[in-house]
Amino acid sequence: MIDLKPIDIQGHSFLCVSVQLPKTNLLVVTNDKGYIMCGALDVALLNEKLKDRKVIAGRAVGVKTIDQLLNAPLESVTYEAEALGIHKGMVGREALLKMI
Repeated sequence: MIDLKPIDIQGHSFLCVSVQLPKTNLLVVTNDKGYIMCGALDVALLNEKLKDRKVIAGRAVGVKTIDQLLNAPLESVTYEAEALGIHKGMVGREALLKMI
C-alpha cells in the first residue's frame, strides 16, 4: 500500500510518502527542494556517483513511521544538505525547515 499525505511544519508544506513493502516500510518527507528518508536512502551513492545532481537529503535509521522519521536524529546527510546547515544528529523536522 502507498500512502501520500500533506503535512504542515511551522507553516510550510511537505508531502509524506509511506510505502509498505514486505518486512519493511519506505518513508519519505519531501518538498520541492529536498527530503528526509528512512534507512533505505543511500547517502554515499548520492554524494559520490550522483554528486552532479546536488541532491539535498538526510537519512534516519531505525524508523518505522513518518512521526518517528520527523523526530529522529539524522544518521547521515548529503554534501548539499550540509551546505544548507543540515548535519548528522539534527532531528528530521529541523532539517526539513532548513530546506524551505
